[in-house]
Amino acid sequence: MRIVSWNLWWRYGPWEQRREAIAATLAEVGPDLCGLQEVWGTSGENMAAELAGRLGMHWCWAAASSSRDQDGTEVSIGNAVLSRWPITSHAQTELPGGGLAGERRVAVHARIDAPGGALPVFTTHLTYGPGLSQVRTAQARALAQFVAGHAAEAAYPPVVTGDLNAEPGSDELRLLGGLLTSPAVPQLVLVDAWRYAEPGDSGFTWDRRNGYQADSVLPDSRIDYILVGLPRQGRGKVRSAWLAGADPADGIWPSDHFAVVADLQP
Repeated sequence: MRIVSWNLWWRYGPWEQRREAIAATLAEVGPDLCGLQEVWGTSGENMAAELAGRLGMHWCWAAASSSRDQDGTEVSIGNAVLSRWPITSHAQTELPGGGLAGERRVAVHARIDAPGGALPVFTTHLTYGPGLSQVRTAQARALAQFVAGHAAEAAYPPVVTGDLNAEPGSDELRLLGGLLTSPAVPQLVLVDAWRYAEPGDSGFTWDRRNGYQADSVLPDSRIDYILVGLPRQGRGKVRSAWLAGADPADGIWPSDHFAVVADLQP
């Protein structure tokens, strides 16, 4: 079972060319499930719907906020889940503190009718900004409550994807992981899939190798994640993890983030 988490960089940069590079990259990876952030939508188009159509997948999406482009068109930014299998239900919740940084933040849940039974999948995009760990910590606690509320009585453990804008040793990840400190929700332990990547691979998803990051003031960082609950009867055990979208497609970098990919025991 192949999972992808990817921040698609909304409609920044050469977005019309990037949409082709994104689709080509995902087609090459061949995911069963995607958690996508910074997905754009207008009254007539939605990038999640377009990608789902091209990849033969189901989809759900939730807008976080909107603005107008240079032509005056209202364009929303949000998070989406794509699934190879039917989505039987979906939900969303607003995370606290997003307004402090000027943007509303949401988490999306999709309950997937996977071959082995119900699979609860989540994706989110926590507040960006150095020095805003306190805001993200509150968001991580709310996210954990949301996950716990939708993950009970499922055949698979919860799969949480997202751009968390926080590095692995941060308070945010410690709360969600539940291994180095008390979990945000009792008994909710989420394993960082990158722990199963090749030893020595930094896993940087925010990386100056990326053609859009040459002027970044931030150091290379691992801020995008696939987090998985403890296996349930063997289902959901992480087998491996790696990066995708880490090279241009036909000369175009797909996004300013690299994607995280993980294979799980079905």
